[in-house]
Amino acid sequence: MEQNPKNNKEPENGNFGKNVFFWLMLVLLLAGFFNMFQKNAALGNLQNIAYSDFIADASAGKISEIVIQKDEIIGQYTDGRKFLTYVPNNTDFVSKIEKTGVRITAKPDTTGQPSLFSILLSWFPMLLLIGVWIFFMRQMNGGGNKALGFGKSKAKLLTEKHGRVTFDDVAGVDEAKAELEEVVEFLKNPAKFQRLGGKIPKGALLVGPPGTGKTLIARAVAGEAEVPFFTISGSDFVEMFVGVGASRVRDMFEQGKKNAPCIIFIDEIDAVGRHRGAGLGGGNDEREQTLNQLLVEMDGFESNEGVILIAATNRPDVLDPALLRPGRFDRQIVVPNPDIDGREKILKVHMRKVPLAADIDARIIARGTPGFSGADLANLVNEAALLAARRGKHVVGMSEFEDAKDKVMMGAERRSMVMTEDEKKLTAYHEGGHAIVSIHEPASDPIHKATIIPRGRALGMVMRLPEGDRVSLSREKIWADLAVAMGGRIAEEMIFGYDKVTTGASSDIKMATDMARKMVTEWGMSDNIGPIHYGSNQEEVFLGHSIGQQKVLSEEAANKIDEEVQKIVTKAYNNAKKILEDNIDELHALAKGLIEYETLNGDEIMEVIKGKKINRTNKSINKKKKTGRKKQGTVPSGGGVDLGTLE
Repeated sequence: MEQNPKNNKEPENGNFGKNVFFWLMLVLLLAGFFNMFQKNAALGNLQNIAYSDFIADASAGKISEIVIQKDEIIGQYTDGRKFLTYVPNNTDFVSKIEKTGVRITAKPDTTGQPSLFSILLSWFPMLLLIGVWIFFMRQMNGGGNKALGFGKSKAKLLTEKHGRVTFDDVAGVDEAKAELEEVVEFLKNPAKFQRLGGKIPKGALLVGPPGTGKTLIARAVAGEAEVPFFTISGSDFVEMFVGVGASRVRDMFEQGKKNAPCIIFIDEIDAVGRHRGAGLGGGNDEREQTLNQLLVEMDGFESNEGVILIAATNRPDVLDPALLRPGRFDRQIVVPNPDIDGREKILKVHMRKVPLAADIDARIIARGTPGFSGADLANLVNEAALLAARRGKHVVGMSEFEDAKDKVMMGAERRSMVMTEDEKKLTAYHEGGHAIVSIHEPASDPIHKATIIPRGRALGMVMRLPEGDRVSLSREKIWADLAVAMGGRIAEEMIFGYDKVTTGASSDIKMATDMARKMVTEWGMSDNIGPIHYGSNQEEVFLGHSIGQQKVLSEEAANKIDEEVQKIVTKAYNNAKKILEDNIDELHALAKGLIEYETLNGDEIMEVIKGKKINRTNKSINKKKKTGRKKQGTVPSGGGVDLGTLE
């Protein structure tokens, strides 16, 4: 994308003038210092003599010539030596010297006329103070071109000659791309839409969670559109001085109109576009003035034709309604977290610059990263590349991606953590209980991995991966997840006894209780209470105003809800207990396999519970690893978290 030539010339001319002024001043100062030092050097070579000696030597014929300038006499002896002396006031020495035959030269008195160097030297302190003042004023204004340019816009004209981003580099957000491709096409060929009465849109608001690629899409618009593209942050408008933000908004639109048609991208617009009147005190503050000016510039008495605003935010709920109405931000484009197909495309985009092994399957990685944003997937690819480099490999394999995914989702392996053999055995049965219940629950997601290697706060985990992304949960799936959550606690009690049950199932119990409460109060899945929404008793407060107020539950209703939650959790507990009692041999086999191998994938779990021997080609993970666990330590709560369960 080419930059406006007018915008290029002005900074170059300004810099050229500054350079010329700097070198001119430097040359003048050097010349003055040279003259001063030359004069001092010349005077330093002269012999100072007394006036009486001068008269005596002249009378004796020892002096050949003299130069007179006011009361200063510079002369030369007949043998070539030079001297300096001064004439006393009111002394008529010229007549005396003339009689001796000395050659006399007179020079005019220039002591009253200041030299260029003396002028510069006298004005130097004042010039220094002015220069320091200008420097600090420029620093206060962020390096603007004028000392008092507070109100100038900080919008930057984006040029991407190197590292240009296009729509080909954006994946997983096809609907958002389609909306913005239409904006780019309108800018390129407005007559196509105008002949049918269509008007150019004023603004497009990109809404979505952090990391979904809102700024990347805006950069892609800049790469696709052959029009000027200005970028600015919402926080750049607001300053401590009232009125500066409004002035910057006016200046930004002035720049836009000079370069129309053009696109202005405002990142994090919620910094300046928050709901007016939500704060404490009056509403005549700097932020609200800036917002008012932005509203007027977008759709006021004077329309800014050809200037399209693209803004991004992850907090659309706090924006002022006047900013979101048609005529200003005409389109609100949702940029959500990608689905499984979108994640696969995003992974392939980020894998372009990474040397990959032959066993890489982007689909499997996409299945194992539900809820990941584009930024999370980029971080996943980077972590896999770092792991491969740390291991001395030349390509990134599937094992690096699996380890990187586990690290991103659950934290790094804690192989240095102190665990006794009894604790290791208990963790193996706990995770085995989760896995066996999941295998025998038809509605449960397939098991992807089970491990007893500590990660984060968990001593082990069972990861389940859905076949595809879900937008809703069925009653059958919820009951299966509740039973799987109870499997770890039941396995501990069945194998080690009632008194040996640990705190490892605390997070499982919390998850099951929360899900059961939602079944009763939000999802209408309780037969006794029915499809009634109770919601939460808590109120969300924002800037002194209550949002989403809920009525306080009566004691009778609260007791009824607690009874239903207890029934649901107890039923799930009994279902999981029956599954484990019927398949106790599979539980023992799986726990033994976990103790031996520490980590098993889904296929290996099925082989282990069928009594088959696992054949691993990688000998480094064939046997349990020696991790130097020499001392006994404590087991944190939540050791049996099932991090594969999705709500």
